[in-house]
Amino acid sequence: MTFSDPASVAVVGASDDPAKWGHWLARGALSGVDRRRVHLVNRTGNPVCDVPTVRSLAELPETPELVVLAVPAAHVPAVVDEALALGTRGFVGITAGLEDEAGLVARIRAAGARLLGPNCLGLFDAATDLHLAWGRFEPGVLGIVSQSGQVGLELAGLAAQAGLGVSRFVSVGNQADLTAAEALADLVGHEMTKVVGLYLESFADGTSLLETISALRQAGKPTVLLTVGESGAAQEAARSHTGALTSSMDVVDAACRHVGAIRVATPTALVDLASFLAVTAPPAGTRVGIVADSGGQGAIAADLASVHGLSVPVLSAEVTAQLPLQASTRNPVDLAGAGEQDLANYAGSVEALLRSGEVDSVVLSGYFGSYGADTPALEPAEVAVARRIGAAALETGVPVVVHSMREDSATVRALKASGVPVQQTIERAVAALAAASRYTSGRPPIPVAPAPVTAPAYEPGYLNARELIANVPFPQAIAVSTVDELRQATRELRAPYALKADWLEHKSEHAGVVLGLTDPVPAFEEMRTRLGDGVYVLEEMDTRRDVVEVIVGARRDPGFGPVVLVGAGGTFAELYRDTAVELAPVSVPEAADLLRRLRCAPLFGGWRGASPVDLQSLAEVVAAVSSLLAQRPDLAEIELNPVRVGADGALAVDALIIPSGESPNETSGRRVA
Repeated sequence: MTFSDPASVAVVGASDDPAKWGHWLARGALSGVDRRRVHLVNRTGNPVCDVPTVRSLAELPETPELVVLAVPAAHVPAVVDEALALGTRGFVGITAGLEDEAGLVARIRAAGARLLGPNCLGLFDAATDLHLAWGRFEPGVLGIVSQSGQVGLELAGLAAQAGLGVSRFVSVGNQADLTAAEALADLVGHEMTKVVGLYLESFADGTSLLETISALRQAGKPTVLLTVGESGAAQEAARSHTGALTSSMDVVDAACRHVGAIRVATPTALVDLASFLAVTAPPAGTRVGIVADSGGQGAIAADLASVHGLSVPVLSAEVTAQLPLQASTRNPVDLAGAGEQDLANYAGSVEALLRSGEVDSVVLSGYFGSYGADTPALEPAEVAVARRIGAAALETGVPVVVHSMREDSATVRALKASGVPVQQTIERAVAALAAASRYTSGRPPIPVAPAPVTAPAYEPGYLNARELIANVPFPQAIAVSTVDELRQATRELRAPYALKADWLEHKSEHAGVVLGLTDPVPAFEEMRTRLGDGVYVLEEMDTRRDVVEVIVGARRDPGFGPVVLVGAGGTFAELYRDTAVELAPVSVPEAADLLRRLRCAPLFGGWRGASPVDLQSLAEVVAAVSSLLAQRPDLAEIELNPVRVGADGALAVDALIIPSGESPNETSGRRVA
């Protein structure tokens, strides 16, 4: 309970100057004096906030359970050592710029204590009256864990404005000891927390983070993630298309899909989505019904829904028959003055859509929420309609989100109290709804990697890669180093041939591959003269018609581990950048779903008269590559580009494997004959 409900707290560096950190921390600590013993330490011994202080921890009548460090960096080690000698087991490190941070943490851990921070903004817990942070916090249901104190504080402020409030706030700072994953774990059993907002800039402890977010989800607490920039993935020049085509955000999004988290791009979007998830269930799908009292507002809502990936289905005659006579009864539904004639038409129209089974959510956009504010006599009726809408949403389990032109009114408050999220702008209402719909899409379990295998060190080269990926089909091929060996190979293989330099990673960039050969001898002699002696490969060419070329790759992300990628393949893979990514390993059905997410996926079903391809065999290749990388920690990347798939199966015609820790070397794997 050290960081959530300590029995005693000492603020070292307490100050009576309102402009200093020590003042905010002292004042916040004192707000919980009815629950715990609070001690203020100031080297002058002067009172702070009209409370006596002591000059050092040694003068205290007891050992503080939690010590807040708000002194200059040069003094932090001495204060920590003094506290450890007394038996303190928890520290909140506000101070930044410590000279030997690692050494300080080592001493803290050796004593059985823990450190939050350093370089953090502090922590707050509404349930236990613990306020050890800069700023003010409105109690509520949003748990915030933030790598940036300022971003966390902004989230807390937006949550207060939205009426959401904060249940617990943890600024993890440098994470020198206590990690974001550990801070999140404390929220699993935190009763006040209904939804979690997480801001991270790095994912070094990705596996633990995913396990914790999964536990939060199982506890009914959705996690909304805000992140920026690079996660540590693909920051260096990639040696393969797989590395070049996989961005850090691709991997983060894949991780979110696996654990049911939702990534957003701004603090406002995080709070808007959290406000939605805190009061109502996410929609079961992407079909949305729109009700508006203005044709223009309905059209804008429909356009925004389309932009965000929601569908606006045409309503059946059975549903439109239940709508007001003068209303435009397509979708969006334009009440066309029916709301002014009778406010109950708002509720009746929304109820008809909720009970139709034809939509997964409903958006109500326009003037509703303003009638009672502008005409007080209408307030009771409008509030009653709001409660009726909320009751219908609760009864059907289909969420309603309202865009109201009035930021705050009795009706808006009644909607929120009835479990109906409200936004003042339609773009924020639709964006939150669309983001919430992603909470229920996909959600496969966290992949379980096969047990790592111990194997001889991998020797680079195309033929060795083919041998290692043994359960993936390749064309027939023979290694050759001389013209005589080449001529013998032509008698065993079927023309046309492909000739390849075995050791080159990017063969086409070095003219190390020639295709369509009937007599490979001249090409072999030219290539060997230019590239030198070594192992070359004569391979049968895949001459099937109606094939689709796909890249299949896997790489090891530094935060989240093995990742598998599929995409439009061939030499133009980086130009098209049509890719889909998941954490690895994936099953064959999951691999098939991954392939269907590509923009080029219609090609698999046959395009302009072409035969449909064998998607099952391609999915088996994807699953095999993903499992191999998960089993072999000694491998950094695997890439098959292209894999040619036709009606009779998939065939990989090039392969590249990069061992872990190996630096680029285009002569790697070359053997002189």
